[in-house]
Amino acid sequence: MKALQIGAGNIGRGFIGQLLSEAGYELCFADINDDLIKKLQNRQAYRVELAGEEKQGIDVENVEAVHSMHQEEKLLERIAEAELITTAVGPNVLKSIAPALAKGLQKRWREHSRPLNIIACENMAGATDQLKSYIKEHLTSEEKQQADMFVGFANAAVDRIVPEQPPENELAVTVEPFFEWAVETPSLKGDRPDVPTVTFVEDLTPYIERKLFTVNTGHAALAYHGYAAGLPTIKEAVETPAVYEKFKQVLEETSILLESKHGFSAEDMKQYRFKITERFRNPYISDSVERVGRGPIRKLGSKDRLVRPALELMELNKEPEALAGTIAACLDFQYEQDPEAVELQLQIQENGKEGALTTYTGLPAGHPLIKKVLSL
Repeated sequence: MKALQIGAGNIGRGFIGQLLSEAGYELCFADINDDLIKKLQNRQAYRVELAGEEKQGIDVENVEAVHSMHQEEKLLERIAEAELITTAVGPNVLKSIAPALAKGLQKRWREHSRPLNIIACENMAGATDQLKSYIKEHLTSEEKQQADMFVGFANAAVDRIVPEQPPENELAVTVEPFFEWAVETPSLKGDRPDVPTVTFVEDLTPYIERKLFTVNTGHAALAYHGYAAGLPTIKEAVETPAVYEKFKQVLEETSILLESKHGFSAEDMKQYRFKITERFRNPYISDSVERVGRGPIRKLGSKDRLVRPALELMELNKEPEALAGTIAACLDFQYEQDPEAVELQLQIQENGKEGALTTYTGLPAGHPLIKKVLSL
């Protein structure tokens, strides 16, 4: 079995790559990072450290690596021969990798018509659907039909905290012990990918939204309220009573939505919130509020972790007080090393907070949610 993992960063190596290797796949990474690819090509192995009391380590060995730009022919060969292709590049990069994937599929179909499954393991809902649409922009009508017949584009929900890595780690990656990888089955082609640690489900939406509206929303709440309180790390934020209370209220609001929308029981959500909170309290994972808060413009999008649950709660005639408070805190996030944070503050300076909110949320001025945020 051969797998191609596009994106050899910390999540690609410390999460998806590890699980594929453990499942017995011949694993190849593709990336544009010169230094990273050289190291992987030279060592053909790396180590995954589990952040816990017991310093457990996992050696991922016999891996291959290809530079996506400088070794295009080799990349196309790997696309042509793989049974499974996964990605961990970030939602904003999916469009950039689509042309190479399209060319690889064209090469594949010239050589054979074996089924292939592509799974985008990104921190967004419907990431694989999005990648599919980008790939099809580079295919002819006949090739699009081939894609529909022979390529499974399966959406996935992924969850594992991979904190900022110390420079000395080089190829090693430190990750939390917990992980969850769920894949939607109806879109798969041929044999189901043989990855025992994957949870295969008929409908992924409840899993995606539970993770997005709990883990990601909660993480953002701790980051922005923790930043406002002058706290350096997520762990310190969750252990500070005033910040913890805001975080707790946010997750209580999103739990109401998830219970109503997907039928999770109140007890299910209580236990899930507890599990998430304990993960954020892990003393062996130190993540800065600035790193977690990066990308505030994306996080303010109408389909992302803050605005979307707030709007859906309002549709249920519930007031998203805590979510609105987190959106307000997001507007005050200033981190000069993050281009999105810099752009957000420039937008606020030029057009005020209302103008920034209308620009990035897509909501009209005077929308009830915008009014609520501005009132805080």
